[in-house]
Amino acid sequence: MLRTTRFLFVMVLLLGYLPLAAQTNKLPALIDREIFFGDPEIVNAQISPDGSFIAFIKPHKGTRNIWVKKREEPFTAGKPMTADTTRPIINYSWSRDGKTLLYVQDKGGNENFHVYAVQPSQKLEAGQEVPTARNLTNVPNTRAMIYLAPRSEPNILYVGLNERDKAWHDLYRLDLATGEKTLVRQNTDRITGWTFDWNDKLRLATRSKPDGSSEILRVDEKELQPIYSSTIFETSVPIGFHKDNKRFYLRTDKGNRNLQQLVLVDPVTLKEELVETDPKNRVDVGQVLLSEVTREPIFIAYQDDKMRRTWKDKTYEKDFSTIEKKFPGQMVLLGSSTKDEQYWMVNVLSDVNSGEVHLFDRKTKQLTFQYRPQPKLPVNDLATMQVIRYKSSDGLEIPAYLTLPKNSSRKNLPLVVVPHGGPWSRNVWGFNSYHQFLANRGYAVLSPNFRGSTGFGKEFLNAGNKEWGQKMQDDITWGVKHLIAQGTVDPKRVGIMGGSYGGYATLAGLAFTPDVYAAGVSIVGPSNLNTLLNTIPPYWEAERKKFAERMGDLTTPEGKEQLARQSPLNSADKIKAPLMVVQGANDPRVNKAESDQIVIALRTRGFPVEYLVAPDEGHGFARPVNNMAMLAAAEKFLAKHLGGRYQESMSPAVATRLKEITVDVKTVALAAPKSE
Repeated sequence: MLRTTRFLFVMVLLLGYLPLAAQTNKLPALIDREIFFGDPEIVNAQISPDGSFIAFIKPHKGTRNIWVKKREEPFTAGKPMTADTTRPIINYSWSRDGKTLLYVQDKGGNENFHVYAVQPSQKLEAGQEVPTARNLTNVPNTRAMIYLAPRSEPNILYVGLNERDKAWHDLYRLDLATGEKTLVRQNTDRITGWTFDWNDKLRLATRSKPDGSSEILRVDEKELQPIYSSTIFETSVPIGFHKDNKRFYLRTDKGNRNLQQLVLVDPVTLKEELVETDPKNRVDVGQVLLSEVTREPIFIAYQDDKMRRTWKDKTYEKDFSTIEKKFPGQMVLLGSSTKDEQYWMVNVLSDVNSGEVHLFDRKTKQLTFQYRPQPKLPVNDLATMQVIRYKSSDGLEIPAYLTLPKNSSRKNLPLVVVPHGGPWSRNVWGFNSYHQFLANRGYAVLSPNFRGSTGFGKEFLNAGNKEWGQKMQDDITWGVKHLIAQGTVDPKRVGIMGGSYGGYATLAGLAFTPDVYAAGVSIVGPSNLNTLLNTIPPYWEAERKKFAERMGDLTTPEGKEQLARQSPLNSADKIKAPLMVVQGANDPRVNKAESDQIVIALRTRGFPVEYLVAPDEGHGFARPVNNMAMLAAAEKFLAKHLGGRYQESMSPAVATRLKEITVDVKTVALAAPKSE
């Protein structure tokens, strides 16, 4: 339900911790958690290909749905295009001709995504509030993925469906008007992706080999011809074709490269030409934005301490430098554009700015403000995010982000460590709702990019191989030690909270370093690595061998022993800090059994544990009411054990939902693991 948010001034929970009490009066007023995590008022606006309309996401009947307005109209004139009441719509796009809006949706978090289409121009029947959404991939127990919306055939999509084989997606040509699907290629070759050229001709495929290595294949008339190979510990990703429509751009760290570079490869002669590597020699090549008008790169981005880019198109650089000068110290991100690339949606954000969206006319150079997703955020009360570095147990330098409560003493603070998920991903500088929320409650917040994180070169990535719960965990623990040694953090008030791999790191922190943490919140975190790897979804088959090499091989006695040693479940008897466990009942990645196991293990030894299970969620909570209930419980839990502030009040709907998803741990029985 959409609720009016407001500032709530509530009593602060002191719990006898004098250091926090001494600084409480200096902290900004408590910010309502609804402002941080409630539905944004407007988000994800995308301009239509001809520039006539702007679509956007906005709550409708309490759930985020797609709306449309004319470009010149205010957002209040928008009309809803969908009316999903069970699950928020997150991602969507315009069709190439601008006649159709496309979005993907699953059921209750099961990740069997289907492609839906809705036409804004559809004439509504009597009593009909929104156009009819059509399920274009309505095949039970099947996961769809969009590969291409071709420019030459705007009424067509190329999609993948794993109906025939749950592990691999066959390639189909999908007619948006009729819903007719035509098989293009049956995937019997372990194909993981397809690349089309500027004429929308299928030219390349990527393949995962049984040994974990990968190949890029040239699509000839009668066969797929291997032209480029990478080992299991290398990354090579086609980006798109050069304007000559012969060579293709490739991001690769093959061979003696440490950092991923951008190169051009001729798929016939196999000649390779370097385009660019990081000028500062620090991080991998990131986003490469190609213009569909000039067919040349607009810029190449690098996720360093902060995002930076090298402009390859000087006209674009000149146009957007005027915007960047208006917003010093902030990031200017390019969103959707019209077909002719005259109009661009532009998002401006920073660590204390969750975003403000403008429409930029490259012809007139006019920048027109559109909206802020979270206009009620009190920007002046938010805390800055700083970059820090520290040495881990073996001397490896760990980059991390630290947020300290605004107006705090910056000394002897309670700390919440928030490890990222993946683990093969990374934290970035910018607005982070968890950092701001926790800092407002009085906590220092640390998010390390531990070894195994991506973006820092393959040596840093591969340093995390088979180090779950070991050196990867050291990288987190030594961050805590660093802040304690500086006097920033009170060693008796350190908590850890994370989702997915961050949930695992939470369990590992409490089990393997029980003297470090005073509390932990594990969100969809695996507790037993052997059972985790035995139940990965079938459509992750391409990654199975990589899991074995990067995590541990459960097909060997040595691998099983290693994975057992690194499983927090098997050290549950060492846990002595209070734990909260959060789980989605339909999670296909980390099955509910993973959370059940650790809860039962702690219950068996009479150790207190709080357990939340949402029956309509998967790998993380998408429904705001579930997320808000979880955050309300976690906030109170952390305050109880670490001494931070918390907001006592919650809406009736959230209070009711919290009661519904709170599990009596005495009744928990081990759930049967899902295989898909």
